Amino acid sequence: MTGTGGTAFVLGGGGVLGAAEVGMLQALAEADIRPDLVVGTSVGAINGALVAADPTPGAIGRLRGVWEELASRRVFAGSVLGRVGTLARTRTHLHPREPLRELLEAALPVRTFAELHVPFQCVAASIERAAEHWFTDGPLVDAVLASCAVPGLLPPVEVDGEHYLDGGLVHSIPVGRAVALGAATVYVLHVGRIDRPLRAPTRPWEVATVAFEIARRHRFAADLAALPEGVTVHVLPAGDPAPPGAANLRYRDFSGVSARIDRAHAAAREHLDRIAASRDGGA
Repeated sequence: MTGTGGTAFVLGGGGVLGAAEVGMLQALAEADIRPDLVVGTSVGAINGALVAADPTPGAIGRLRGVWEELASRRVFAGSVLGRVGTLARTRTHLHPREPLRELLEAALPVRTFAELHVPFQCVAASIERAAEHWFTDGPLVDAVLASCAVPGLLPPVEVDGEHYLDGGLVHSIPVGRAVALGAATVYVLHVGRIDRPLRAPTRPWEVATVAFEIARRHRFAADLAALPEGVTVHVLPAGDPAPPGAANLRYRDFSGVSARIDRAHAAAREHLDRIAASRDGGA
């Protein structure tokens, strides 16, 4: 898509909170907004790959089913003793990657980037090079797994002799990538934490939370500040009355998935309706 303009969907990371992106995708489909490019990181790589494989409105319902299956299959299942046993055995992570691989292989109708209906890229962090790496071709599931390899929870993913961790370490909401690839209109789908203003910490446990959020948000803010002329970015709302902070990220708790999808859908749909009304009014 380089240099051709068009519409990009950018899907950020955020673990189980990524269910909000499903509601946003539903609102976009209902507004008849289709992507010419999809870019994702971490859980956004899962949502993004599924949409790029099938960008039709019917696929969004299937994506919601995938999230419900994430809860029922319990990708991060296991007792405390089981997780401790995995950590003792591997020394690096609490959960095996096989359940997530099996879910992706069952949910994705294609196996390679070349088979996707819409161009898609996802980012992961190279351990050996301490740098971002964009997957653009080859096997799709391995690339998505690499982008989702949360440090300490899942093992690094080896691809062609190089090891990768979660893409959120290097690019949590990769707007800049979409712009660099030539997108003229960008819709940002995120998990909701950027809606919450940061304040100076007042308690010991808040220090790490605030530091994490600064590291997570600064590149996104820089991308927005450096937008070239002619590029429009729409940051869709997640619909949370009290946006979650990093401390609320309970990675094994899928109990609120359906409600999070519905809130994000309602908020994003209202937002898109306002954009359409403004556009029509200015015509």
